Amino acid sequence: MTIHSDDSGSTKQERAVVYLMAGVQFVNVLDFMMVNPLGPQLAEDPSMRVPASQLPLVMGSYTAAASVTGVLGSLFLERFDRRSALVVTLVGLAVGTAMGGLAQGLTSLIVARVVAGLFGGPATSLAFAIVSDAIPSRRRGWGMGIVMGGFAVASVLGVPAGLNLAKLGGWRTPFWGVAALIAIAAIAALRLLPPLRAPLERATADPSPVSSLVAIVKKPVVALSLAMTALTMTSVFIVIPNIPAFVQFNLGFQHLDLLYLLGGIMSFATTRVVGPQVDRFGSTRVAFAASALVVVIVYMWFVAEVSAVPVLVVSTLFFLAMSARGVSYNTLTSKVPEPHERARFQSVQSAVQHAASAAAAFASAQLLSEGPDHRLLHVARAGIVSIVLVAFVPVLMTLVERQVRRRGSTTDRPPPAEPAA
Repeated sequence: MTIHSDDSGSTKQERAVVYLMAGVQFVNVLDFMMVNPLGPQLAEDPSMRVPASQLPLVMGSYTAAASVTGVLGSLFLERFDRRSALVVTLVGLAVGTAMGGLAQGLTSLIVARVVAGLFGGPATSLAFAIVSDAIPSRRRGWGMGIVMGGFAVASVLGVPAGLNLAKLGGWRTPFWGVAALIAIAAIAALRLLPPLRAPLERATADPSPVSSLVAIVKKPVVALSLAMTALTMTSVFIVIPNIPAFVQFNLGFQHLDLLYLLGGIMSFATTRVVGPQVDRFGSTRVAFAASALVVVIVYMWFVAEVSAVPVLVVSTLFFLAMSARGVSYNTLTSKVPEPHERARFQSVQSAVQHAASAAAAFASAQLLSEGPDHRLLHVARAGIVSIVLVAFVPVLMTLVERQVRRRGSTTDRPPPAEPAA
């Protein structure tokens, strides 16, 4: 059974693949997201010795490792059946996550997150490549909206559940619980996902993956898309790793589980609504509106430190803006590569995403310092940098979308048929 990226695939088959990849995205995003809300507990645990101002290093270590495997994956992922590769990455991710529950200090926690990142980055690339193979361009906003809904569900159910597990059994418990969920996702992908070999035949005929990678990256639309990716991630990861510590230690808000619950509900609703709007109006228009909202929120919170608006209102709007921006961004980038280049392109894109996120997280740790009672100092500096970068994202998206439209729908040509047995 093979999935083709033309219109011949049945709606039932498309939905099965999309919802399975949404489940993979759920466990992958949950693994990435759960560490940040646990930051205040790590800072308060004397055995871990993790200063609040250094918490971005934990997230940055994951994304830095994911960027490395993103580059490596771009050289060989196209040569493997997508299902097999996805299962291997999920197993590795489960092992790395379980290691986090055994950490005995900042160094061992960073090592565990590096292992998780080495496998988590390629898992994301493969999930998006599989959806791009399965769903034609004109309906891809719908598909990406559902897969991005995995982020929302991770916020609605996963993160609050993890925070409450941490309250009952300590901060280590969520690591082991998420590792078990990832293992279940690996089994589901192995048993339910059909072999995905359509792009494989052309990729294996390529004698030099390095030269092919260089040829892909040299394409103007790809280079511009990767620059957009770097700016998109850097612009918000200057502030995102600090949000839990900021709202708890600076703003005195203690209900992080409620914050992520409401934010996740808003994200889920947003992804379902925004996906069809991106198909109708284009990625750029949606991204302009979402980016403007991000700018307003970052200014209110980190620069002006407005306290009149409740924390839950601001945080929920932030989740809305980030979800809308994410759907528009992922839909647009899914149209950049040719069908046989998708896994390789997604790997390069994943490398750029994670490298930019890591650089922003590390820079954030340098911009901030810790005051009394773990209070974060100099947050306005991080906020200003974020605002300036966010403002330029829609500009690059406009340029990428114009090139994609000018080139036409070449990304939706049917892939080469498999040879008869």
